[in-house]
Amino acid sequence: MTLLSSTEAVLYTVLPIIGVLVGAVIGIFVFRAYQSKKLGAAKQAANKMVEDAVNEVKEMRKTATREAKEELAKERSEQEKELREKQANISRSEQRILQREETLDKKEQLLDKKSDDLDAQRNALAQKHAEADKLKVELTDARNKIVDEIQHVAGLSKEEAKSQLIDLIRDEAKHDAAKMVREIDAEAKEEADKRAKKIVSLAVQRCAVDHSAEITVSTVALPNDDMKGRIIGREGRNIRALETATGCDLIIDDTPEAVVLSCFDPIRREVARIALEKLISDGRIHPGRIEDLVEKAQKEVDVKIKEAGENAMYETGVFGLNPDLARILGRLRFRTSYGQNVLRHSIETSNLAGIMAAELGANVPLCKRAGLLHDIGKALDHEIDGTHVSIGVDVAKKYKENKDVVHCIAAHHNDVEPETIEAVIVQCADAISGARPGARRESLDNYVKRLEKLEEIANSYEGVEKAFAVQAGREVRIIVKPEVIDDVKAMYMSKEIAKQIEQDMQYPGQIKVNVIRETRAVEYAK
Repeated sequence: MTLLSSTEAVLYTVLPIIGVLVGAVIGIFVFRAYQSKKLGAAKQAANKMVEDAVNEVKEMRKTATREAKEELAKERSEQEKELREKQANISRSEQRILQREETLDKKEQLLDKKSDDLDAQRNALAQKHAEADKLKVELTDARNKIVDEIQHVAGLSKEEAKSQLIDLIRDEAKHDAAKMVREIDAEAKEEADKRAKKIVSLAVQRCAVDHSAEITVSTVALPNDDMKGRIIGREGRNIRALETATGCDLIIDDTPEAVVLSCFDPIRREVARIALEKLISDGRIHPGRIEDLVEKAQKEVDVKIKEAGENAMYETGVFGLNPDLARILGRLRFRTSYGQNVLRHSIETSNLAGIMAAELGANVPLCKRAGLLHDIGKALDHEIDGTHVSIGVDVAKKYKENKDVVHCIAAHHNDVEPETIEAVIVQCADAISGARPGARRESLDNYVKRLEKLEEIANSYEGVEKAFAVQAGREVRIIVKPEVIDDVKAMYMSKEIAKQIEQDMQYPGQIKVNVIRETRAVEYAK
């Protein structure tokens, strides 16, 4: 039992090992068979791929060969075509060259023919020149003989005869020239006077404008003389406060029931007048109340300025002004020039310029606009340095006014030369408005100086015996020495004096220059 068990145990141990070995051997054989089969399949696939690659390479070679042949054929065709075109161009060029050669041959033949003709003409001209030289010598000899005979008969040398002839011709020419100048001047003045009188009379007839005389002081009426003490206040505090707030001098004198406001700036004076009237009406006069009422008066004046500018635009028919420019225009209501209200003067100038422009066929809206704005600089000449013309030009440019309007402003006092008919019209309208009788007042000193300057200019010319400024300086009468100044010189003298007056003096309107001899030569400085 024990022995059998040992044997069984050995068998149970050995048999599995043997089984494992047998299985391993069988597995090895099976794996080798599988690998052998797989290797054969791989060889077949590789052989097929090689065969396919070889076939593809053959096909690609055939395709490349075919495409190369086609490309070669195409290039050959293009080269043949280009060669044919070049041959055609060469043929055309050769044909043109042949034609040019034929043309040149013809031209050369024509030139040869013309050269022969010119040679023939040159020979003919040479012959004629020789004949002309011969005739010239003969004529010179004949002329010398005639001159010698004339000198012998007249008893004068050649130079003396020439001098007398020149003097005679010069005198006749001067006489004819002076006579022609007089006739032309007479005709021109007659026509100009007719047209000027018609235009000016029509303008003045259609433009009647009232003017108020503005001065540098304003008078404020008082209910009684006791109000003067209240205006002065304790230790003068009220009057000092009013003068400080308004910038005006308050004059309280012996004038009954009235005080005087004095200031060079008319707007400040107007503010002070309104404020003082309100204080008198209210009755409460003290520094605090003065400041409040001065501020209210300033606002009222600003409203009046705005309304004045708008009314001026409406009255003249000038619209589209910048609001700030219209406000500056309204300030002219409180500005005077030689006693003439500048805003009324500007309105009058605008209307006059418009009327004259309509008569002359010029630009009416431009003339009216320029006439209204020509003195705009006077509204700011208390605040800005410079002439009212330069200030007006700068203001007009600032507010983008038309360049023609700016030119009219710049030229209305000849600061620049007028370049347009509108500028001349505005200049004339300004002079007419300022020169209208009663429009302006002039101080006695300036008036006397102007008369003396006129006489001084006239007396500075040689041959003047006496000179008188008459007609309030609108005419200068010059009596000349008849033995020194003849009729022609008198006419030239009137023109020269008129020109010098235009250059050296400033005056409204025009001055008549009247030179008196046996006859009178008259010219106007315009």
